[in-house]
Amino acid sequence: MGLFKKKHATLYPYDPSKEEPFLRAGTCSRELVVGFKEKYTGVFHEVMLLKSWKDLDKFKEDYGIEGDIPMF
Repeated sequence: MGLFKKKHATLYPYDPSKEEPFLRAGTCSRELVVGFKEKYTGVFHEVMLLKSWKDLDKFKEDYGIEGDIPMF
């Protein structure tokens, strides 16, 4: 056993019946963030900052999302 353990990221508890995936750009920095918006309340939960388009592919793979993700 090593001195430092690698932490495994836990996935956000995504419920497709209550939430939809969305991309959002920051107002000042224009950084792209991907996450989930609640269908009924409109609350957005940020999940990942996108540093490259590979991050978006990883997000879609992790949550089993196919197709395009709309902007919020």
